[in-house]
Amino acid sequence: MQSSAASVNADRPVALTPAAAAPRLVRAGDGPAQSERRLVHDAQRGSVEALETLFRREWPRAYRAAYLVVHDAAVAEDIAQEAFLAAVRALDRFDRRRPFGPWMHRIAVNRAIDVSRARALRREVDAAAATPEEAPPDRPSLPFSDELLGALRELGPEQRAIVALRYLFDYTPGEIAKALELPRGTVNSRLRRGLDALGGVLEEEL
Repeated sequence: MQSSAASVNADRPVALTPAAAAPRLVRAGDGPAQSERRLVHDAQRGSVEALETLFRREWPRAYRAAYLVVHDAAVAEDIAQEAFLAAVRALDRFDRRRPFGPWMHRIAVNRAIDVSRARALRREVDAAAATPEEAPPDRPSLPFSDELLGALRELGPEQRAIVALRYLFDYTPGEIAKALELPRGTVNSRLRRGLDALGGVLEEEL
């Protein structure tokens, strides 16, 4: 299966090249899991329509998850785009019994953590140079207050990712541990420390 991507933003789906295989339509009466498995099956056979449907379903959540880690809208767009393309490249090896969304979100969050670490290192290297204060970056529309986003920004990237996945995206600690390939105890301890650092801000939002 071959695919190519055009530049995208949060509201425009990726453009993919035509494929030979025609999609099987998602059937009326399919549950969400059945619908997703059918779409993945069709995408594995080369259906551009199925790929675009998967993209439209999963792009917003992958983009928001990336943004909550990197706090930069343009970088989050790039990360979500890269995550989807990485998922497409590995799709022939994907087990359809697994949910597609969390798999893609795992790629996006891990990439966002790597980018956030690299940006932090660059800031440390450039700390001696006098730079003007940056304006707050544009951000996607999120149902969270500036206070919560600011509090999240004070956490390290790994903690931000875990707190966001648990409390803002409703992943269980076990799902987070699998997604980020971390021990369950590490996830739980980082969640506790993250909640302590956020104080009552998170509870007021939820």
